[in-house]
Amino acid sequence: MKFQSWKLSQPNGALAERFQRMGVSPLAALVLVGRGYETEEDVRQFLRRDEGLLHNSMQMRGMQSAVARIRQALARKERICVYGDYDVDGITSTCLLTSYLRSEGGDVLPYVPNRLTEGYSLNKAALERLKGQGVSLIVTVDCGITNLNEAACAAQLGLDLVVTDHHECLPRLPRCCAVVNPHQPMCPYPNKELAGVGVALKLVLALGGRERQQALFREYADLAAIGTVADVMELTGENRAIVSLGLAHLQTTRRKGLAALLREAGLEGKRLTATTVSFSLAPRLNAAGRMGCPNLAVELLLTEDEQEAELLARELCELNRQRQAVEMDIFNHCIAQLSQRTAPPEGAIILAGEHWHQGVVGIVASRLVERYHLPVFMICIEGGKGKGSCRSAGGFNLFEALEECADLLDTFGGHEQAAGFTLPEENLPQFRRRILDIAREAPQAGGGEDQLLLDGAIPDAGLLTLENVAALEELEPFGSGNPKPTFLLEGACVTGFASIGGGKHTRVQFTRDGVQLSAIFFSTTPQEAHLRVGAVKDVAFYPQINEFRGVRSVQLVLTDLRRSCSPEQRELQLYRRFHSGRALTRWEAEHLLPQRQDFVVVWHLICKECGQAPLEDQAEEFLLRLTRKQGPEAPVSRTLLCLEVFRERGLIDLRVKEEHLYIALRPVAEKVDLESSEVMKRLRRNLK
Repeated sequence: MKFQSWKLSQPNGALAERFQRMGVSPLAALVLVGRGYETEEDVRQFLRRDEGLLHNSMQMRGMQSAVARIRQALARKERICVYGDYDVDGITSTCLLTSYLRSEGGDVLPYVPNRLTEGYSLNKAALERLKGQGVSLIVTVDCGITNLNEAACAAQLGLDLVVTDHHECLPRLPRCCAVVNPHQPMCPYPNKELAGVGVALKLVLALGGRERQQALFREYADLAAIGTVADVMELTGENRAIVSLGLAHLQTTRRKGLAALLREAGLEGKRLTATTVSFSLAPRLNAAGRMGCPNLAVELLLTEDEQEAELLARELCELNRQRQAVEMDIFNHCIAQLSQRTAPPEGAIILAGEHWHQGVVGIVASRLVERYHLPVFMICIEGGKGKGSCRSAGGFNLFEALEECADLLDTFGGHEQAAGFTLPEENLPQFRRRILDIAREAPQAGGGEDQLLLDGAIPDAGLLTLENVAALEELEPFGSGNPKPTFLLEGACVTGFASIGGGKHTRVQFTRDGVQLSAIFFSTTPQEAHLRVGAVKDVAFYPQINEFRGVRSVQLVLTDLRRSCSPEQRELQLYRRFHSGRALTRWEAEHLLPQRQDFVVVWHLICKECGQAPLEDQAEEFLLRLTRKQGPEAPVSRTLLCLEVFRERGLIDLRVKEEHLYIALRPVAEKVDLESSEVMKRLRRNLK
């Protein structure tokens, strides 16, 4: 098993049937029930992807001032700089606002700093160069919110500054003409999950006015969708509309650069999804910034020349291949470094290296998070300075952690899940100690992703038809806040398997309910998956439609595998783990913890079974009988915990020998406090 535990959403067949009657497909209904949707109205609201989900841009604090200053610059023919970030969100933001302002007759200079030589966001040298090029107004996109000193520098140079951003704010904001950021204090804008490109889009809609909103949204939704997906923003509500409609426009984009990139990536004419953006388009656009050539991506998205677009697209794809090679080299170095340690990492992983390419360490950090389920801090050391990228795991808030280390840092910025920082090299040991202390005090930091969440169990493999799997599209776009549906198929028999992709991946064939199923397990070898023909496995997967040589078929993309056993056996295994003193996950502890009603029901049933004489029976049969009398939702493990507490508190004699169970009631004169049981106290400690 790749995951320590699996958590299956509680089924509700009646509710799933009700959703199906309103037109939702069977698999989609299973997902909606598993994710807590309870009414038909809730479902209708979730499935909406129309422009009616867009909020009024003028609700955003600072928007009126920003619009006024930019309109003034357009009217006066001032030279405007759109100053962005070197990641996909920043690049699409830069191109979106630049394209609009130029269409309005603006004299606009797009500027994206070089990650390797300038670093993130505004810097004094760039401001001085822009002033020398005749710029009088700078509008930041996807950056600037923490640049207090640089904002003061711009003012000294006579540059007006409008900051638009979506990252977390410091207690003080930059002093400038306007700050537009849904995270700033007292901003009433409802959607706090906009990407930087989402904020740029809202600025364009505000500049264009209400009567042009629909046309402008459709013009720029493709860029907004790419940036929103690439920055892993929540794909619910307004973001769901931006991405859904943006992907539809991307399918027939008029941007010559995007069309060329789709062709070069082999995506022309194919259905485009958020996953397509995440794994095919975003890495290629990101490669420009990561490898120190951000202007290549900017030029690609802004060019009107088809020949130039083809050349730039090919160059970006080659840069991406170089990036992959550098990334793999650093990743392998980190794995080797971690494997040499005497103990596995705990709390957080903090790694530093002198010859790392700082453009790719953020991706390496993400891969290490997937492997170790811990927050990861990667720091590139050069010339006595450290430049760091970090990625979160579980509920660990990176921005808050960096705030607690502010006295050790030169700069920092970002949000809960991803952030960057710089620090003097001599502060690195103290920074490492403090981050580990913060991580140890935040139990949600580690292991938060070591539990696999399953949307529902497939009762019959016959449900995995082309029609039903294709109908899951109604739940798209998938991403943060709306992950791909992951299902459980229990008791599937392995009928064949083979290594593919140069031995990196595995193709598996299963059968269940008389249905033959084909699956693929990425980044896992047959040995790692413990496969053998005839083995019976529980399969965690998301289904997709595979098309090969014109033939469409259902393919299961495996998330994890485990040896199959009955639900009752799994419950007994969980109880034995607790009984042996092993730590439990929070969900497992909640699952085991008896409530007052559980004690009442089990006690009455014991009194009925053992009222006249002690009971001797087959242990497993008696426990199943006792549990089933409690009701369909009662787990065997919790019944065992009730018996254990009764024994400890002197209410019963309980012995288990060679699969036989002996229970006898003991006379008790006084009321017994079950909550003071040591078993209950130990179980509750797992909840902290």
